[in-house]
Amino acid sequence: MPLLRTKKEVFQWLKQGKKTIDIRKGKPYRGDVAIFQAGPHSLRLQIVKRESGRLVDLVRTDNFVKIIPSALTLEEALGYFRELYDNYDGVFCAYHVAPPEKMIDAYE
Repeated sequence: MPLLRTKKEVFQWLKQGKKTIDIRKGKPYRGDVAIFQAGPHSLRLQIVKRESGRLVDLVRTDNFVKIIPSALTLEEALGYFRELYDNYDGVFCAYHVAPPEKMIDAYE
């Protein structure tokens, strides 16, 4: 069960259902449930699918808003990750999570 620390804004996107794909640097973690944590708050969501590959293969025109809801363009979403991961060009993993209405558990 991966524990994924996140910023408050990203946590809120997940909780509100605006974000249903979370991308992390590295190979995928095992487990069917992801625990997202922002400060003292945590959220458990079911992982329904995983994808691995390069960032440009995972963040596409058909899904970038599900990854970065505030992004207006694909390039803006990719730029967010390039800045966050300092232009890392290795393997990334995309965790597709179930909608919040199918939330397993939430703590406020």
